[in-house]
Amino acid sequence: MSRNITSARARAVDLRPLKRAILALLVGVAVLFAAQMARAEIDIKEVTSPGGIKAWLVEDHSIPFSALELRFRGGTSLDAPGKRGAVHLMGGLLEEGAGELRAQDYARAVEALAANFSYDADKDMVAISASFLTENRDEVMELLRQTIQEPRFDQDALDRVRAQVLVGLRSDQTDPNAIAGKTFGKLAFGDHPYGSDGKGTVESVSALTRQDMFAAHEAVFSRDRLYVSAVGDITPEELGALLDELLGDLPAEGAPMPGPAEVLLTGGTTVVPFATPQSVALFGQKGIDRNDPDFFAAYVLNQILGGGSFETRLMQEVRTKRGLTYGAYSYLVPRDLASTYMGSFASANEKMAEAVGVVRDQWQALVDGGVTEAELQDAKTYLTGAYPLRFNGNSQIAAILVSMQMDDLPTDYVVTRNEKVEAVTLDDVNRIAKELLDPEGLRFVVVGEPEGLKSTN
Repeated sequence: MSRNITSARARAVDLRPLKRAILALLVGVAVLFAAQMARAEIDIKEVTSPGGIKAWLVEDHSIPFSALELRFRGGTSLDAPGKRGAVHLMGGLLEEGAGELRAQDYARAVEALAANFSYDADKDMVAISASFLTENRDEVMELLRQTIQEPRFDQDALDRVRAQVLVGLRSDQTDPNAIAGKTFGKLAFGDHPYGSDGKGTVESVSALTRQDMFAAHEAVFSRDRLYVSAVGDITPEELGALLDELLGDLPAEGAPMPGPAEVLLTGGTTVVPFATPQSVALFGQKGIDRNDPDFFAAYVLNQILGGGSFETRLMQEVRTKRGLTYGAYSYLVPRDLASTYMGSFASANEKMAEAVGVVRDQWQALVDGGVTEAELQDAKTYLTGAYPLRFNGNSQIAAILVSMQMDDLPTDYVVTRNEKVEAVTLDDVNRIAKELLDPEGLRFVVVGEPEGLKSTN
């Protein structure tokens, strides 16, 4: 009999890698499904659970696999005064045990079910992602429910994860890119939560207690700031029941949201001395809100200026023609509480001053001369062609859908988005270039030892 018990246990253990292999295969199949969806209209259903929780669902029963995406608005901006880094650290502890399961037992339970959980936090939201096999859905959701509603925050786990965060924070103190980001944030937003690193500081994180983790958890997880999407092998009725079981006991309201952030940037240059042969630059100005009627014109304009391809003006002028950098980029940053228009590049110390001047000149050139019809059409082709490539898996689609909800976009946006890009005219782009771009208000933060470049203003 003992031989039979041993064999049964061996078979149970052997099923774990098999289930993981099946999950990996299903993820691959889901990618193919997503590629097909990207070429056709995605059927997004709006689901409301019996308990009143709203979600978006893309239903597909061709494979026994689903992805669930949860977002809670507020993110690290909800840190209590003097507790910077608490929400970030709390998020790192969510997978370190819940309910009756300590960290190792919890990890084993997730692995045995071939499930995948991931957690993330930024200035505007805390995200929880889950992917799972249909046959294990109930057990996986119970584990996730415990994670969200019954976290342990054991002291040993807190000490271990805190140590990992502190290693990263100390590393950031000698990372030019991290120094540039911290300096730019302070200049842009001052004492607002946007003005400091959501991971906290060595001092603030070192002082956080177990009780601070429970307080951060209570601040974040509530139904008034919840957004949900699901993609895969689940019906609206099944999803509704799942959501009530998973999230129905959350409090109705969380901590108060911080107020809007004023963009405090003024034109000029801030040099942060740092011993390195190559300086890094982060630059920016006030941006444009995601719900602004001219957002798509600005989006197309940015693609022409520095949106990521080798044909942008910044790449052509700073890299191709002058060899001042390997890459120069610009990007719109429309956050919940403030919007900026930013960019970045790196250059040798002896070339940084020239590179900064070229970027300023390109900002001004678009204001003065606008863009050409050829540039406009190339940008549209790039943006519309790249969009379907984002739909490359159930988890990615779920993330897109929940982001759409947070941006207050309609369910048909996935179909009409490229139409909105195509509708942008040359007059639209050239008008928004004059209205949005502010060469005199462009602030550069340069970390390094740039020759011929000093702090101004």
